[in-house]
Amino acid sequence: MDQHIRGALEAVLMVVGEPVPADQLAAAVETPVDQVVAVLHALRDEYADPGAPRGFELREVDGGWRIYSSRLYADVVGRFVVEGQSSRLSQAALETLAVVAYRQPVTRGQVSQVRGVNVDSVMKTLSARGLVTEVGEISGALLYGTTVEFLERMGMSTLDDLPPLAPFLPELADVDAPESMGDR
Repeated sequence: MDQHIRGALEAVLMVVGEPVPADQLAAAVETPVDQVVAVLHALRDEYADPGAPRGFELREVDGGWRIYSSRLYADVVGRFVVEGQSSRLSQAALETLAVVAYRQPVTRGQVSQVRGVNVDSVMKTLSARGLVTEVGEISGALLYGTTVEFLERMGMSTLDDLPPLAPFLPELADVDAPESMGDR
């Protein structure tokens, strides 16, 4: 593995705030994409070596690459980050986030129907925290979906990593969201 490319990729990955696609990394280090992908895979495997556990790992999330703290030390990092903070999501926010994650794209009205309560303020909170975002519009109602930040915080690469909970939620076709539930 070319040490210059390896070092350059590590340097870039240490400063990015969100996952970066391999083609953008390749452009940054002026190296062919296939060679960059090979180096990324080698780095990922090296960092994941159980014989020499590290405090960080390289993950591919939503088509991009980023360095994260190791899942092996999630409890320690969690205590450090959360200690003294009240930034946990409420039960209502967690339930709303689950509906959006499993049924996206979804309107606020549809989420309200599934939950049985108005979710306007909860959706604003989730949006402000970067966990949900507007992804489109249907019949004048905004559609929402989860963000890359959601995937990162949940430790997932794609939505396919969600546990199989969806069968327990009603189908969106069965949910008739009235205008009064706040689609706008």
